[in-house]
Amino acid sequence: MRINLLLFTAIAASSTLLTSPLLAQAAPARQEIAQAPTPQPTTTPASEKPAEPSTPIPPSPSPTFALPSATPAPATTTETQVLVGEVAIKTPEGQPPLPPELEQRIYDAIATKPGRTVTRTQLQSDINAVFATGFFSNVQAEPEDTDIGVRVTFFVLPNPVLKSVNTEGTKVLEAGVVDRIFGSQVGKITNLKDIQTGVKELEKYYQDKGYVLAQIVDIKATPDGNINLVVSEGVIEDIKVAFINEDGKTVDKEGKPVTGTTRDFIITRELTIKEGEIFNKNTVQGDLQKVFALGLFEDLNIGLAPGTDPRKVIVTVNVKERNTGSIAAGAGLSSSTGLFGTVSFQQQNLGGNNQKLGLDIQVGERELLFDLNFTDPWLAGDPNRTSFTANIFNRSLFSYIFDSPIGIGVDNNSPRINRLGTGFSFSRPLGPATTASLGLRFERVSITNSNNNEISATDSLGNPLSASGTGQDDLLLLQFAYATDQRDNPIKPSSGSVFRIATEQSIPVGLGSVFLNRVRASYSHFFPVKFLNFSEGNQTLAFNFQAGTVIGTLPPYEAFQLGGSNSVRGWDEGKIGSGRSFGIFSAEYRFPVFNIVGGVLFFDYGTDLGSASSVPGNPAGARNKTGNGAGYGIGVRVQSPLGSIRVDYGIGSNGGTQFSFGLGEKF
Repeated sequence: MRINLLLFTAIAASSTLLTSPLLAQAAPARQEIAQAPTPQPTTTPASEKPAEPSTPIPPSPSPTFALPSATPAPATTTETQVLVGEVAIKTPEGQPPLPPELEQRIYDAIATKPGRTVTRTQLQSDINAVFATGFFSNVQAEPEDTDIGVRVTFFVLPNPVLKSVNTEGTKVLEAGVVDRIFGSQVGKITNLKDIQTGVKELEKYYQDKGYVLAQIVDIKATPDGNINLVVSEGVIEDIKVAFINEDGKTVDKEGKPVTGTTRDFIITRELTIKEGEIFNKNTVQGDLQKVFALGLFEDLNIGLAPGTDPRKVIVTVNVKERNTGSIAAGAGLSSSTGLFGTVSFQQQNLGGNNQKLGLDIQVGERELLFDLNFTDPWLAGDPNRTSFTANIFNRSLFSYIFDSPIGIGVDNNSPRINRLGTGFSFSRPLGPATTASLGLRFERVSITNSNNNEISATDSLGNPLSASGTGQDDLLLLQFAYATDQRDNPIKPSSGSVFRIATEQSIPVGLGSVFLNRVRASYSHFFPVKFLNFSEGNQTLAFNFQAGTVIGTLPPYEAFQLGGSNSVRGWDEGKIGSGRSFGIFSAEYRFPVFNIVGGVLFFDYGTDLGSASSVPGNPAGARNKTGNGAGYGIGVRVQSPLGSIRVDYGIGSNGGTQFSFGLGEKF
């Protein structure tokens, strides 16, 4: 780093000692015995010359002001010592006298005192000591014989009074920072040591703010006391993407760049840093987390290289891709579906565009189930980061609303809810932690017996199983959702909160002409605690509140069911009840055990808010379900590449127990 110091016409002028007869044996009369080095002037190109005369200082690794160093004395076995009779301090002819406090600083710095002896080396050390105070640009020592000994006179030229400190080349420097650092020095004689300390403090300010490439590359000063700091803040000249191979290199054996599947813009559009902006470590770390969250890479890092302008930087995002495609097949035998086979295909980086395509097919003796889905997490060219999802599906699940002991028809088993339909949705962020989505979904819902070979309209008590009374309904649902997430970590939160609300409005069409509005909301809050000390890691108290209701026509299969691993643990699925409305409260104490294993103590409570009877046919009341219940227990969390594997053992308020498994936290 080059530093120009233009304080005075002669910044490091010579320091001279005139010899007295008493020192004749040490040196000839008026011989210079101690002189500070004087930098040689250099030529600055016209385009770079400041308005004031300048004297450049050679490059140094950090902002420093060159102080004169001692000139080695001739090698002698013994230096001549002379007695000092008087010490005087003066300024050059035509200069005002020194202020008393500055004169005292010189007396405190020098070792030459009346009544003591002095040598050539001692005088040179005194000259250097005076320079080291930082207040002077020229120091000379001259001896003169007197009747009582040698009179040593120090001629000193002080620096000018500091009028101002300014900066150039700054874009992110906050107003008032320079005044805060250097303000106490303005109006006083310039002290080069204090200026240097201020420069280091200014660079530390940049470091603390994350601008790790910022540095003071030039210090210019004028004879009238103005100092200008030239700052290189670390401007980003270009942003590139490089792919890493299995050897951890960005070039192959032939020296050619490694190619990847992912298109560069998929990575760069996740970056908030841009060309022409200032490199900030904190911003880049956040950007890397967003790129990694795409799920396309197993490793990534940032590389920095000088730009065409040495004060600029080229940022390279080095990524190592992971396998994003999979295919699987299997077969099985089920009492409900008979012999069946399954095929699953997943591609998370379709065409290198981070688009996701998935297909799951199950072919059985009695049914054909499938789910074809497509997601584009960022529609090309959309500045609002809108995502798009679409799917076509045929799904079939057992109902826990119409479960045993009362089944349908002559069967005493649980019916199946079959949903054939399609849908799409758009989602976009509304702010740093807020998202909203809007979608449309159509379903034809069919209720069949447990063997899935007959559509049934009523259960064995004659209660309807659908809104149409035929066992089939058509649902056209307009969906809206809103979420705000203030958690410190979406995967393993230890503080903050998250709020979600969703509503569905049906449009009456086809079978059943269902007209309903369903609203569901959830709020979670997380508090860091420290109850245990046997393992390192975050300990958290987590609380969750859920509630929902349905207004209008309510097909019985659309009622809210309570009980189970995602509701009230310790109860079997749907065993607490089913209602038009519900409320659930959950509390957890999450704590680390060792390495990738964590533990959970939990409590859940759920209620249908007395709404079971407002469900057509009152399926919960007909099956003697309580409508409310609690559960408590202990769980284990194991971190895996698929996420957190959840295993819970719960004890219900009805005395029952339940093991439950899942991926991710309950909330």
